[in-house]
Amino acid sequence: MLGRLLFVIAAVLVTAALRATYPVTMPLAVALVVVAAVWPIKQWLEGFLPRWASYGGTVVALLVVSALFVGGVWFSATHVVSVFARNKARFEEIYESLSTWRERLGIDDIGGPQTYSELLGLAQTVLTNTYTLLVYLGFILLLVILALPEVSYVRRRLAETLDREERLAMVAAIDEIGLKVRRYLGTTFLTSIITGVASAVWSFAVGLELALVWGVLNFLLNFVPLIGNVVGVVPPTLYAVVQFQNASMPLLVLAGFLVLHIVISNFIYPALQGQSLSLSPFAIVVALAFWTWMWGFAGALLAVPLTAACVIAADHFAGTRWIARVLTR
Repeated sequence: MLGRLLFVIAAVLVTAALRATYPVTMPLAVALVVVAAVWPIKQWLEGFLPRWASYGGTVVALLVVSALFVGGVWFSATHVVSVFARNKARFEEIYESLSTWRERLGIDDIGGPQTYSELLGLAQTVLTNTYTLLVYLGFILLLVILALPEVSYVRRRLAETLDREERLAMVAAIDEIGLKVRRYLGTTFLTSIITGVASAVWSFAVGLELALVWGVLNFLLNFVPLIGNVVGVVPPTLYAVVQFQNASMPLLVLAGFLVLHIVISNFIYPALQGQSLSLSPFAIVVALAFWTWMWGFAGALLAVPLTAACVIAADHFAGTRWIARVLTR
C-alpha cells in the first residue's frame, strides 16, 4: 500500500515537473524519438562508409526530411489561410443565412460574421507563429545532431557500470522501445501517405479545387492520432460550400472524406500495425488527452510513442508491471 502511494506521489511530481519544464523537456523528448527513428539509417550507412561519413549522411537525411516537413506545413497552411481569406464575403453570407435560419428555429446565437472573422484571425495568428515552430525545430535538430554520436558511448558506459543482468535488462528495454517507436512512426508515415493520396484523388474526382492542398493537409494531420483525422475533413468541406454553392456537393465531399478516414483508421492502419504497438484503444485516447494537456500540439504528436515507451519500461519492473497489463491489449 505504501509503495503504491509513493508511486502516485512520484507520478504527480513528475507530471508537474514535465508540464512546468515544457520548453526544455518537450524538445528533449522529440529529439529522443527522432534519434530512435534515424538510428537504423546510421547503422546501415556504417556498413559501407566510415563512421564520420555515416554520421554526416544521417544528418543530411534528417535535414532533408525536416525541410520537406516544414515545406509541407508552410504550403498547406498558407494556401488554406489565403483561400479562406479571399472568400471571406461568401462565408459571411453563409453565416448570415445560418443566423436567419437560427432565428426562425429559436436557436441561440451562433456568432454571425464576427465568428468567421475571429476564426480567420486565429488561423492567421497560427501562421505568423511559424517562427516559434522553426526555433523549436532548430533546437530539436541540434539536440539530435549532438545525441547521435553519444548513443554508442552511452551503451558502452552502461556495459561498464551495470552488472550483466541489469545491463541486459536495460539494453533490452531500450532496444524494444526504439523498435516499437520506429514501427509506429513507419506505420503512421505509410498510412499518412495513403491518406494524403486518397484525399487528393477524392478531391480531384469530385471536382474540388486545391486537391493537392487537401492531400498535403491530410497527410500532415494524420500524424496527430484521432484529432488530426477530424480536423482534416473540415477545411475541404467548408471550401466545397464556397466553390459549389449548394448543399449536395459539400455533403458528398464530407461523406467521401469521412469514408476514407474511417476505412484507413479502422482497417488499413490496424492491418499494417499488427502487433508493433499493443496499446489498447482506451490507452491511446487517454494518452492523447494527457500529453495534449501536458505539451499541447507537440504532446499530441508524441502521445503514442511516449506512452508506449512508458509501458515498456513499466513492464520491466515487478512493481509497475500492472500498469503495462492495464494499458496493453
